[in-house]
Amino acid sequence: MLVKKRLFLLYLLFYTSFCIADNAIPGFFEVNYTLYRNDMKVGLMERRFFQKEDGKYTFRSESKTTGFIALLKKVHILEVSNGDLIDSNFTPLHYTYNRTKGKKKRDVDIDFNWQSQKIVNRVNESTWQMQTQPGVLDKLLYQLTIMADLKAGIVPKSYFIADGGKIKEYQFEHIADEVIKTPLGDFNTMKLARHKLNSKQETYLWCAYDLDFLPVKVINTEKDDRISTAIIKSIKGLGLNTN
Repeated sequence: MLVKKRLFLLYLLFYTSFCIADNAIPGFFEVNYTLYRNDMKVGLMERRFFQKEDGKYTFRSESKTTGFIALLKKVHILEVSNGDLIDSNFTPLHYTYNRTKGKKKRDVDIDFNWQSQKIVNRVNESTWQMQTQPGVLDKLLYQLTIMADLKAGIVPKSYFIADGGKIKEYQFEHIADEVIKTPLGDFNTMKLARHKLNSKQETYLWCAYDLDFLPVKVINTEKDDRISTAIIKSIKGLGLNTN
């Protein structure tokens, strides 16, 4: 037991030295986006970042089809990332992804056990494990970490993500600064791109300087060339209250 504790302490020391010690945590917020597929409005997405009574942090994202599209194709996606801060850096503890599309469901549950250095993945009825590694994030938490890094003056190059039973490297590129028009007005933003190797898929994010680098617009090109867009609709927090 003593050996395990010593190993765990050494792991934490390595982890915190690997990460950026002076990261700035974004302010808490609740934001809503309008979702488009090509140029057609298809749904809404709500995201909330808050701190629980036990001091841990939750980042929650919920998307669903609305209006006429919902009559044709009812889709509901709920993602929740529960985590903590180590040396002011986000550390995932538990991630869930629940997707309902008609009668089809996909449930993902990932536990990050930093003491045993194991990540336990559960997808529907299947379960497997893999090793942790310093700085690994979940598929939702890395989007909050982008905000924290940009707020700390660090333009991200890559993140390691627990994704599909593997630890994958998501690489990013700083494109330019742009002024983006939104229903809430114009925002000065930093445009980032994420490209997938050997794939048509690519994602662009416009992160607003005045909103702790919250993305106010996101465009994602799918494998089939369809384009999905999220544009900010309303926000509560980060110095604004449009609700």
